[in-house]
Amino acid sequence: MAPKVEDNCTILMKAAARMSVPVLISEQYPKGLGHTLPDLISITGQNEAIEKLSFSCMGEETYAQRFDELGRSQAVIAGIETHVCVLQTAFDLIEKGHDTYVVADAVTSRAPVNRQTALDRMKEAGATIVTTEMVVFEWLRVAGTAEFKELSALVR
Repeated sequence: MAPKVEDNCTILMKAAARMSVPVLISEQYPKGLGHTLPDLISITGQNEAIEKLSFSCMGEETYAQRFDELGRSQAVIAGIETHVCVLQTAFDLIEKGHDTYVVADAVTSRAPVNRQTALDRMKEAGATIVTTEMVVFEWLRVAGTAEFKELSALVR
């Protein structure tokens, strides 16, 4: 994962933890592609990621079930590969009627053209393209709180 993308994923996960926003982590074929960075998993307090072979998280029964159990109408997506797993997950979430937010500075692909083309396609399909700072401050909603002081320091 590109260093800035990793940093932004870390910020998002810390903000989610602080604001009690649930997080689900998936891993695409970890036996062949490797596991999620342990530091990211530890932020959430979860012990493991949900393994999947389906490119879309929603194509993995365990993931889809856990997502549905959360009862959320919105989903914020970060990770890799933008043009494969992120793209197909976003399409499935949009199709199911979820407000889908893709964090542009927290997704990556090996080739920049793949990342940008995927972001363009997701936007055309109805996803909202956002940045890490947008997400953090929208979750915060107001300044002057302990959460604001803690989380705004992450994005400086």
